[in-house]
Amino acid sequence: SQLDIFAVAQTFTFTAWCNSHLRKAGTQIENIEEDFRNGLKLMLLLEVISGERLPKPDKGKMRFHKIANVNKALDFICSKGVKLVSIGAEEIVDGNAKMTLGMIWTIILRFAIQDISVEETSAKEGLLLWCQRKTAPYRNVNVQNFHISWKDGLALCALIHRHRPDLIDYAKLRKDDPIGNLNTAFEVAEKFLDIPKMLDAEDIVNTPKPDEKAIMTYVSCFYHAFAGAEQAETAANRICKVLAVNQENEKLMEEYEKLASELLEWIRRTIPWLENRVAEQTMRSMQQKLEDFRDYRRIHKPPRVQEKCQLEINFNTLQTKLRLSNRPAFMPSEGKMVSDIANAWKGLEQVEKGYEEWLLTEIRRLERLDHLAEKFKQKCAMHETWTSGKEELLSQKDYESASLMEIRALMRKHEAFESDLAAHQDRVEQIAAIAQELNELDYHDAVTVNARCQGICDQWDNLGTLTQKRRDSLERVEKLWETIDQLYLEFAKRAAPFNNWMDGAMEDLQDMFIVHSIEEIQSLITAHDQFKATLPEADKERMATIGIQNEILKIAQTYGIKLTGINPYTNLSQQDIANKWDTVKHLVPLRDQMLQEEVARQQANERLRRQFAAQANIIGPWIQTKMEEISHVSVDIAGSLEEQMNSLKQYEQNIINYKSNIDKLEGDHQLSQESLIFDNKHTNYSMEHIRVGWEQLLTTIARTINEVENQILTRDAKGISQEQLNEFRASFNHFDRKRNGMMDPDDFRACLISMGYDLGEVEFARIMTLVDPNNTGVVTFQAFIDFMTRETAETDTAEQVMASFKILASDKSYITVEELRRELPPDQAEYCISRMTRALYGESDL
Repeated sequence: SQLDIFAVAQTFTFTAWCNSHLRKAGTQIENIEEDFRNGLKLMLLLEVISGERLPKPDKGKMRFHKIANVNKALDFICSKGVKLVSIGAEEIVDGNAKMTLGMIWTIILRFAIQDISVEETSAKEGLLLWCQRKTAPYRNVNVQNFHISWKDGLALCALIHRHRPDLIDYAKLRKDDPIGNLNTAFEVAEKFLDIPKMLDAEDIVNTPKPDEKAIMTYVSCFYHAFAGAEQAETAANRICKVLAVNQENEKLMEEYEKLASELLEWIRRTIPWLENRVAEQTMRSMQQKLEDFRDYRRIHKPPRVQEKCQLEINFNTLQTKLRLSNRPAFMPSEGKMVSDIANAWKGLEQVEKGYEEWLLTEIRRLERLDHLAEKFKQKCAMHETWTSGKEELLSQKDYESASLMEIRALMRKHEAFESDLAAHQDRVEQIAAIAQELNELDYHDAVTVNARCQGICDQWDNLGTLTQKRRDSLERVEKLWETIDQLYLEFAKRAAPFNNWMDGAMEDLQDMFIVHSIEEIQSLITAHDQFKATLPEADKERMATIGIQNEILKIAQTYGIKLTGINPYTNLSQQDIANKWDTVKHLVPLRDQMLQEEVARQQANERLRRQFAAQANIIGPWIQTKMEEISHVSVDIAGSLEEQMNSLKQYEQNIINYKSNIDKLEGDHQLSQESLIFDNKHTNYSMEHIRVGWEQLLTTIARTINEVENQILTRDAKGISQEQLNEFRASFNHFDRKRNGMMDPDDFRACLISMGYDLGEVEFARIMTLVDPNNTGVVTFQAFIDFMTRETAETDTAEQVMASFKILASDKSYITVEELRRELPPDQAEYCISRMTRALYGESDL
């Protein structure tokens, strides 16, 4: 299996590596699994490679002696900062091959690879970078790893040829002869470089992916063998440093332009969306708009806030780097200055605030419209039910064939109808008023409302006309009739208003309501209680009305009158009154329940308000306090810049850790909006205030950290000591009388004079143009540091760079393209050749 192949390769390599060191002590091992079991040669190996003495080993041959010796070796390894995971002395003593190989690999990593350092990279990455740098000029060599990149043997031969070109004729090597190439490298290394053969050519070629640990072990021997030949590389590094600065600055410029373009384009695309004030016709659609706006605030905008902050940081960092490398300041393309982006962002936030206010106003309007529309439909339905058949009834001519009593009954019945008609006038007026309000609020289905309202009004006018015509007809024949059944008339007169009262009561008990506070629902409860207080009196009226009908029955029974069972003056019966009374009694507890449920909902809303306010009243002042603390942090923090940076980073982490409180408040805010809560008397902080304050807080701490980073860049690049920076800081703080991190020109002049500057008006005016190029009237600490560092600046001079080129050119007065490509990394070599070619034609300042 692949694991067995790796184990064999590691055993061979690690044995050879151990023997390369043990031979210095006059010994060697034959079997890596067996020869380390007693711990003696393991301790000897560690003494040879570390140059230190280990504790005296136990000489006994018992198992516990062996374990004690191995433990001494393992303790020594651990003392060098190495963590041994799952490797114990018992496994080594028992000859566990896997654990023994793992232990040897740990020793190799610590003593042969860990200390390798190339251009700020170390260990494996440093060794890989060293191999890449050394083999870069060679054809057919592309070192990307420690396995398949070494299979053809050309990489090993290239390493040898790079440092000892006299040992190998690289031009004669062929890529299709990997075994020959590998054996050539092994033989030359063993014969001339004192590097024993640790790998097998056939195993490497025939294994799909050679063992990485074995190859790293062998290659590290070459690194240590050639570690001394680095003078030319040092010179090349100096040139690379200069070229890398140019490349990095150009990359930062391109990134700034790209980020600025993308951010401005996003703002340009977002503002029209926020300016769109076309209202939807339904509550569901407007709530979807509100949800889309929430997604914009939660998901789409925060990354853009970070991009804007990062853009400002990149711009400041780029300007600092350009200034430190004596390059002209970076001027972005027209319309992409930091101020342009800030103005665009300000416009976005103004439109965003107006959009949210519009959304909430529209939702309130639609909520009111839905309520009115439902109320309109309910009243229309009740009215249409009542008017159903009334026109046909008023158009009848039943009085032409009626008896005297029937005529008088018809007359009284008509009077009762007129009374009923007048009682319904208020409902018609209410329907018209609701329709007018729906039109004024721009209800989406106003056409249907208007048509229905117009139909009701036309019908009502027709009813009035028909009623008057029937009265006229009845009055013409009234003089012909002399008797009337007084009891029927009295019943009708009492039953009709009581029936209207019950109709009104049922309408009120089923009336829709919408409230936004406990006070409002309490007002409805009070009105309902007042209504319930009238029920005993109404019950008396009901009993009195029913008593009239009972009196009619009593008279009929007493005098043997045969009743038709129909009251000629009204369609209402005793059963109608009883049924409606039962309905009213049934609706009262239902209304109680609805009101109590609304009380519970309003109490829940009040709890949400208080819950939100409790957090907002803590978070708001906390953000304000942090903003004030940050505004003084650059003045108050003592110690080195690194200590200031660590303190600010901790400060930033504490702020970031506070984000969970903001998220919780966002959750409470969303619950409030979902419950249609739009006001909160318990706090002056809205979610918008908290969001804006939080974004400003994050931006401010990021800018403050960036200022300290730029100070560190300035200090390191200019060679300024910490004591000088402390002196500059002390002087600045002394004359920063307002303690706001800025000095006015008079304080700045006094500060310079205190530091030994002899300033005339002209000289001071020149200095002010350097520290305050935008003529803001203040001098920041960063500008003060930049000015002071110009006095003590130490940068790579042109003479030093030219001396480095001369080293690469072997003291010639010129350097060839081939020499540049051989000594520099490919990308920087091509960059240098391009800039030097342009310089010949006056197109570059390199």
